[in-house]
Amino acid sequence: MIEEKNEIQEFTIEQISEEQDIQDIVFNLMADPNLAPINYFNDFTEGTIDLSDMSNGENDETGMFCSENGQMMALSTHALHHHLETDPQQATEILVSRAMRKMICYGAAPEAVSSVLYHINIADPNGQYIAAGATKGLENACSKFKIKLADRKIRFDSFSGHGPVSPTIIISIMASIPDKDKLVTHSFKKKGNSIFMIGKSYDDINTSEYLEFYHEITESALPVFDIDIETKLHSVMKRLIESGLLSSASPVGKGGLFFSLLRAGMPSGFGFDITTDAEIRKDAFLFGEAMGRIIVGIDPKKTDEFVDLMSSLKVHFFALGHVTKGEIRIDDDSFGFIDKMTPSN
Repeated sequence: MIEEKNEIQEFTIEQISEEQDIQDIVFNLMADPNLAPINYFNDFTEGTIDLSDMSNGENDETGMFCSENGQMMALSTHALHHHLETDPQQATEILVSRAMRKMICYGAAPEAVSSVLYHINIADPNGQYIAAGATKGLENACSKFKIKLADRKIRFDSFSGHGPVSPTIIISIMASIPDKDKLVTHSFKKKGNSIFMIGKSYDDINTSEYLEFYHEITESALPVFDIDIETKLHSVMKRLIESGLLSSASPVGKGGLFFSLLRAGMPSGFGFDITTDAEIRKDAFLFGEAMGRIIVGIDPKKTDEFVDLMSSLKVHFFALGHVTKGEIRIDDDSFGFIDKMTPSN
């Protein structure tokens, strides 16, 4: 018999004061192993892609490779352990959506997903509940995104011991790249480029690195998520990439907006000067990990065309600021220069 999902301890953002020292948060989070600068390049090195150097083997840095028939492909692997024991369906849908959003920022067309579920006891009713929910989440996400799910749907690594290890789902997503000339990378390209965020921000810090590492609160609900908004982002990004309006694009991921901007600036040493949304708590705006958001860079000459297209698509977007030569500024406060944003400096 499949168990009902367990209720988690309720957390609300009101438990955290709005008056937070943003600079202290930034420099403490730099020590978070999940956000350490070395990980920026493990996850986001596509800024160094030289398409002329593509070989028939997989490029370990970028996850991109050319098949034998010359088709350019992309491969990405993602994992999630949050709330698989309490809401395995939505947790799995979030994981697939994150992977899809990263692919569409490249200009890739996701084709198929395979998955492995680790650290569950399939003989236990709770393990069966996790497996059933994760499978349903995979099926629903693949249906929404119109991609294939591997025939076996989900593979299990069942165990009954080994200590208190959280159940974890790992997915691999394969995508084709229809037009390598329209490949978009995450890194900022030029000083003065405009920076916009597509999607809405919320007063939400659930399961964020900020909440768990900085405030040491590990029990909270899943972040704001709507799979229908995620699917709409696909059509929006496809239009933008086809239009040639984007100089860069990257999903808002681990560490929230601030660390996503940092990842975009580090490869070329560019900084950013942004203004936060006065209607959203500053800590949530900068470090919250709500889903459904993408950062894009736009050449100033194309800004009006971008705004007109976004307005016609009736999608929420927000003008963040612009790319700088190297300084990081938030609401007119300087955070220093991006080349100093490493523990060694």
